[in-house]
Amino acid sequence: MLLLTGGGIVAGIINTVAGGGSMLTVPLLVLAGVPGNSANGSNRLGILTSTASATVAFRRLGVDGLSRAIPVLAPTLVGSLIGSLTISRLPDRAFEIVFGVLMIPLIVLTVRKPTARDGVEPWPTWLTVVVFGLIGVFGGAFQAGIGLVLLAALTRAGFDLVTANSVKMVVSLTVTVIALPVFLLSGKIVWLPAIVLAAGFFVGGWCGAQVAVKGGEKLIRTAMVAAAIVLSGRLIGLY
Repeated sequence: MLLLTGGGIVAGIINTVAGGGSMLTVPLLVLAGVPGNSANGSNRLGILTSTASATVAFRRLGVDGLSRAIPVLAPTLVGSLIGSLTISRLPDRAFEIVFGVLMIPLIVLTVRKPTARDGVEPWPTWLTVVVFGLIGVFGGAFQAGIGLVLLAALTRAGFDLVTANSVKMVVSLTVTVIALPVFLLSGKIVWLPAIVLAAGFFVGGWCGAQVAVKGGEKLIRTAMVAAAIVLSGRLIGLY
């Protein structure tokens, strides 16, 4: 339980600074004895608490991600429902292997953090619908790395980085609100580990704001990438 609490704190920091914290917490839940798909579902409780608090914090700081997120919420909602329904039917071991393989490109995206681009033309409506619909499917199914994927898409769609971060939290919260009941009704949440992890996520979210302000992001990213590589190999079955 101490490992889950510590992992939740670290993941909360990572998610606040950039994204990708679930690359640590889902494998940690599996290593703690929670079956693959149940680990995926249990992790969503922590994501719910951290994204909700971050969304409120952004609003208090004067950055309204909700109004800017409205155009992308509909396709994301539909995609999230499709993704969560599909993945909840996958056998536990198959999920663990798929998740382990998926972590590899997410690690690359973590190293290559999305940055704002000046003078980028906003995407046309049809492209926005397609891209965020696919992101919704990905988030509903796996959750891990959705913050990084959203930042990459939002900055390339014409959002500045501060607004993109705010919109990212609103969209992540929405994806979680849609996906969590699917895992709950499927019996894919193990409550004690989920609550312990959620407590760590809550603390980590607060600490993450301090890290972001003081410029400790590079050290955090390096540690996360190293841990994610080790955990990915363990899930795939390399050792």
